[in-house]
Amino acid sequence: MQANIREFLDYLIAEKGCSDNTVSAYRNDLTQFYEYVTNQIEEEAGWAGVTRDCLISYILHLKEREYASATVARKVAAVKSFCHYLLHNGAILDDPAAELDSPKVKKHLPQTLSPEDVERLLAMPGQQGNSSPKALRDSALLEVLYATGMRVSELAKLTLDDVDPEAGTVRCVGKGSKERVMPLYPEALAALGVYLEHGRPGLIGADDQQRSLFLNPRGAQLTRQGLWLIIKRYAKELGIADRVTPHTLRHSFATHMLSGGAGLREVQKLLGHANISTTQVYTHVSRDRLHEVYDAAHPRAH
Repeated sequence: MQANIREFLDYLIAEKGCSDNTVSAYRNDLTQFYEYVTNQIEEEAGWAGVTRDCLISYILHLKEREYASATVARKVAAVKSFCHYLLHNGAILDDPAAELDSPKVKKHLPQTLSPEDVERLLAMPGQQGNSSPKALRDSALLEVLYATGMRVSELAKLTLDDVDPEAGTVRCVGKGSKERVMPLYPEALAALGVYLEHGRPGLIGADDQQRSLFLNPRGAQLTRQGLWLIIKRYAKELGIADRVTPHTLRHSFATHMLSGGAGLREVQKLLGHANISTTQVYTHVSRDRLHEVYDAAHPRAH
């Protein structure tokens, strides 16, 4: 049974081009599912012994453990994909998940910062004239995040070759190995230029072959976990840690672009969303902000 899981994960990498993060999530979810079902059925029966009732029991088990609805939905989606794969490859004759409904996910509006709070956050690395290599790096990475709306994992994977200072753009590879090229506003381009000239050389160490754009103090590629810790530290110093997640600048970028008059399709392309419905959630946030401004400014709205 475990061999089937490994084959499925290899399929996700080779055939579907899934990211490391996606494959890791599938591995964790299917391992948890395997541990559950092997306590419910005889392992000799294999995956053919898993019934629809067994899947329903598993969903109830997840809910009893008080997982968030989005987490339960993700775990069920992983199981459904795996069952479909098993059926397609002849490992099972009937798909127990074929008519299984996915749990409904409560839609939460993305957490965003006001333009003023973003400005304060972007200014944090250079406080009190700090121009250390780490401060220059942090300033550049925060500016690039807000300039492009990149995912933190995408930012971590950038290389020197992805930056085109003359064109004022940066290229990244997102989900599904889809490439997109995004413009950088002047302040972001300037911060990146200062980091490349004065900050990165102080971090590179002895490995002059290192091509990763953002480095840790040991001269290695800065991980997405490392990036999040940097953002979190500045948010804490600013007193807004409770409102900041790894994707807060991405959410803020989208909302501010739409509020500023950008079209939904353009923002979809910049964010790298496959479906425009994913981008539409930001229109609700934008409208909420519009109502706040309206209520505060209109003389008859008080």
